[in-house]
Amino acid sequence: MTRTKVIAGNWKMNCSLEQSQALVTEIRGMVRDERNNDSEIVLCPTYLALPSACKLVQGSSLFIGAQNCHSETNGAYTGEVSAEMLNHLGVSHVIIGHSERREYQNETNAFLKEKVISAIKNNLVSIFCLGESLEQRESGQLWDVLSRQLSESLLDTSVTAKNLIIAYEPIWAIGTGVTASAAQAQEVHSFIRNWVAQHFSVEMAEETRILYGGSMKPDNAEELLSQIDIDGGLIGGASLKPRDFVNIHKLAK
Repeated sequence: MTRTKVIAGNWKMNCSLEQSQALVTEIRGMVRDERNNDSEIVLCPTYLALPSACKLVQGSSLFIGAQNCHSETNGAYTGEVSAEMLNHLGVSHVIIGHSERREYQNETNAFLKEKVISAIKNNLVSIFCLGESLEQRESGQLWDVLSRQLSESLLDTSVTAKNLIIAYEPIWAIGTGVTASAAQAQEVHSFIRNWVAQHFSVEMAEETRILYGGSMKPDNAEELLSQIDIDGGLIGGASLKPRDFVNIHKLAK
């Protein structure tokens, strides 16, 4: 079947409020002029920029996502933002389990499962990230690591192909300039799709979008996006460069 591709931009901790507004506006203008109805665009700025970003994309084909959410609805969680708050704001997607949060905030698979459940309850699409370190890959742990991340965070939840997007991000390729080869990426994406088929259903596996999230850029995007099981990209650095980001979007057909 044909799955609608997704190009998501993770801006991480970059851009002031004014810079974020300018970036959203510029990307919106470019997409309007060079519309590609075969793929979706999700922009994920900082919390600071979410309210204005949601307003700026009204009436357009763009979606706004958050970079994180907490598992609880409210309470004594200083500095956190709940999925319910994001939903009320107009956010449609949320990144869950990015490798940087797994590492720097020590987020476990079990904790990420609670976030996924909260996102579902609040009508947010989870962009669920998973991936391995170079050490894990080279020591032959790749498939075990990915299986644990998937099983411990997604099983016994009400995830569907409509409220879940999976993003494979080889940790060794994030922010390093190194990219997994198209064959390496396809092999992992195929494994993830087969895992979904085995633990949920073949139908869900065929419909679930799986993105590549390891240093996708205009010069490697076409080959990556041409792979049968790669349904788009979770873009880091290139998402801060409007022309590069929109060029990747144009390749997602």
